[in-house]
Amino acid sequence: MRVELRQAGSDRLLEWLELEEVPQPGRWLVVDNRSFLVLQRHHRYQLRGGRYELSSVALQVKPQRQPADARWWQGRWVIGDPSCRFNARSPLLRCAVLPEGPCERCDHHSARDAAEHPAHG
Repeated sequence: MRVELRQAGSDRLLEWLELEEVPQPGRWLVVDNRSFLVLQRHHRYQLRGGRYELSSVALQVKPQRQPADARWWQGRWVIGDPSCRFNARSPLLRCAVLPEGPCERCDHHSARDAAEHPAHG
């Protein structure tokens, strides 16, 4: 699949790629030792023979290395400890208390109340 890598915020074209699997938002993509976080995915269609066909995919990306404490959790990437009640459960933000981490250094690190925040999965 033909894929456009575009800088998030400016929409500047960074480069064209050919990928067998196009990553979903919230995933990291590594291209020639450069790492990007995929923020959005847009499909581009072209009219051919009276029908619209998918011609390419545009990815809005942010240059970012995957943090060492990123982990696959319940079908998505999260940064830090998702069992902590302050964790954002996001690939973009660890938490509001100690955004730079690590979770082990945070004085407020504590488990979520299971009755208040049941696990989804």
